[in-house]
Amino acid sequence: MLAENRFPPTKISNWFQFLIDSGSFNKFQFCEPNATIPPWERESEMAATGHCMAHFMEHADSSTKCNILGATRHTVYTHTQRYNHFCSLSMNGCQARDPRSPVGMTETRTFPSVSTPAMAMERLSSVITELGSHPPVYRSGILRLEVPIEQQIEAIDWLRAQQQFQHLPLCFFSGRSRRQRRINGYGYPSPSHSLFDYDDTSNHDSSPLSVAGFGSAVFFRHFSPFSLHDWRSIKRFLSKKCSMIRAYGAIRFDALANISSEWEAFGSFFFMIPQVEFNEFEGSSMLVTTIAWDESLSWTFGKALHALQATMTQVSCNIVKLRKEVPNTSILSSNNVPSKKVWDFGVNRALQMINKNNSNSPLIKVVLARSSIIRTSPDIDPLTWLATLQVEGENAYQFCLQPPDAPSFIGNTPEQLFHRNKFDIYSEAMAGTRARGDSKALDLQIALDLLSSSKDDKEFSIVRECIRRKLESVCTTILVEPEKTIRKLPRVQHLYARLRGRLRSQDDEFDILSSLHPTPAVCGFPTEEARLLIAETEMFDRGMYAGPVGWFGGGESEFAVGIRSALVQKGVGALIYAGTGIVEGSNSSQEWDELELKTSQFTKLMKLEVASVNTKKAMLSEM
Repeated sequence: MLAENRFPPTKISNWFQFLIDSGSFNKFQFCEPNATIPPWERESEMAATGHCMAHFMEHADSSTKCNILGATRHTVYTHTQRYNHFCSLSMNGCQARDPRSPVGMTETRTFPSVSTPAMAMERLSSVITELGSHPPVYRSGILRLEVPIEQQIEAIDWLRAQQQFQHLPLCFFSGRSRRQRRINGYGYPSPSHSLFDYDDTSNHDSSPLSVAGFGSAVFFRHFSPFSLHDWRSIKRFLSKKCSMIRAYGAIRFDALANISSEWEAFGSFFFMIPQVEFNEFEGSSMLVTTIAWDESLSWTFGKALHALQATMTQVSCNIVKLRKEVPNTSILSSNNVPSKKVWDFGVNRALQMINKNNSNSPLIKVVLARSSIIRTSPDIDPLTWLATLQVEGENAYQFCLQPPDAPSFIGNTPEQLFHRNKFDIYSEAMAGTRARGDSKALDLQIALDLLSSSKDDKEFSIVRECIRRKLESVCTTILVEPEKTIRKLPRVQHLYARLRGRLRSQDDEFDILSSLHPTPAVCGFPTEEARLLIAETEMFDRGMYAGPVGWFGGGESEFAVGIRSALVQKGVGALIYAGTGIVEGSNSSQEWDELELKTSQFTKLMKLEVASVNTKKAMLSEM
């Protein structure tokens, strides 16, 4: 049974309250007396009302002329039933009573290519106007309209041009490099294969390099844990024959933990099929609009069409390429939760539980995390920051997820949770961290040290074998190759293994997600013991940090692990998250240094410098 759609109690001991109580940070230290309190500190209006999130838009007429000639269609029609009314303002797909029944119509229409985004907008506007005169006859459905563009435009540049849409949800997802690259950077010979193909699907040309979208044709959010019902609610809008209709989003690391104020807009999970979408391909692009409706949810085709028309009249085609660097930025305040002293206490407590001579606990590994709170001048722009991170993480996933009027969850994660392409499934094990060397010789020596470390090998083996066992429960065959090698990233290097399996059934996707998350790489082992210790030890809400981030499609899905990430709010600041695995032999100071290394990809790129007290006061007096 699906739980009531409401906000759970906000976590009382959130990170702001801890800082105030501990005296380590004065929330109003640099604020004017009448300064606006940040959104993640105030009580949410949605929490007070418990209403569904709405993307209700005012009606906007379109006077654009119709031009639907040349469209190619791929359509799927199925029978659907009528359900009860749930939410009068917008369509939360999780409210369907029987999500096992697909929507009545699923269709993709592709129109002739054009040379510019403005021409694509004109073509789509004409088609949408025509649809108002000839609506589909089905009571539920989803319709994707796409116009190819004969030039490659970066999806993140297009999304940056749409930043006036703060009241609408937005998403961005970029897969890893499709080219073969040496995991070990300078050519260090790995124990198995030295080359790794980051593309796990044979359909190279049809997959976009990155996708950006805003507005929700349909969204999926709830405050109870992500369930089979919720997965089916998403899948009923997807089709193998309309493979580019995808739901992008994220799931909390721990759905059983109370949601603190900064994360409440995300719920236990948040997914969206974008209303307006921009796809970046190698050598080309595509502008897309999607209309979804379901009369059983009181969201008719007419309402969906009017909402889309209102959005389309505001879409900007003035796209300016983002500079892949951030101007010099000064830190007005910076604090870590926990502090170094509290961190040492937590790590030593975990080690006492792990040590079999002093404890009866079955705990072998736990991953403890830190939240670094920074406020800067000038403001941090989430998309500019993310674009800068792309330079660092060519072989990493980049993502951004932002519910309406909420902070942006951004990240540059190297870790794949899983990639399913029909019956084939891929996953990765990654653990153990070292810095990169300043020279090839030093880099090689550091890699050898990591490979020979018994402490890191133990941590890595726990992760790899746990993932192997979980895949064996849903797969007929499992291949682990390479079983242990080095994966090098711009600032760090890790122990790495790649796993591949053959699913018994494509419908095992929900079981895969439920089984693989959380992995020992972000939680620990055994899972439940580690999760409970994390809940007792950490004084902040992880939210979507270390949770699954990615997308569901009809015949394919791909999720990364939401690490190397931050929660960013313009005008407020950022929470930067990082974690490290604690096993027998760990040292709290060394693990703290590892946290610093992992967060450096955010701070070093911005060239952050701590401003003097007088500078801070001067900057804030001008705000």
